[in-house]
Amino acid sequence: MQKQDPSAEAVRLDVWLWAARFFKTRSLAKQAVETGKVDVGGQRAKSSRAVRVGDVLVIARGDEVHEVEVRGISDQRGPAPVAQALYLESEASRLRREAALAQRRAERTGYQAPQSKPDKRARRLIRALGDIDAM
Repeated sequence: MQKQDPSAEAVRLDVWLWAARFFKTRSLAKQAVETGKVDVGGQRAKSSRAVRVGDVLVIARGDEVHEVEVRGISDQRGPAPVAQALYLESEASRLRREAALAQRRAERTGYQAPQSKPDKRARRLIRALGDIDAM
């Protein structure tokens, strides 16, 4: 839920990331901040840094990189529509993420998982190939 109280103009970075649903738990958000996966205004930040409306965050989650502007402050995790109202993702960031997703999908085309477990002969061939790599 968004805070409208003027005295609550800032909240901890890890709490805001959790409330905005970028990370499932606050400890995961704190770990991401401490490992340098979150930048505030182009600088590496600590998890206790105060986030204010207007701050620009760059958040790296796996293969995705989000560049967002803080539009609201909250220290409570609410429903997804409320969480999405807390930030505005830049158009360039959204296009980069969509292009990367399309590329990952294209790389996966053509691959088909096996229908069943390998039989005895196939397991021997797999082991033989493994032995070649060991040399």
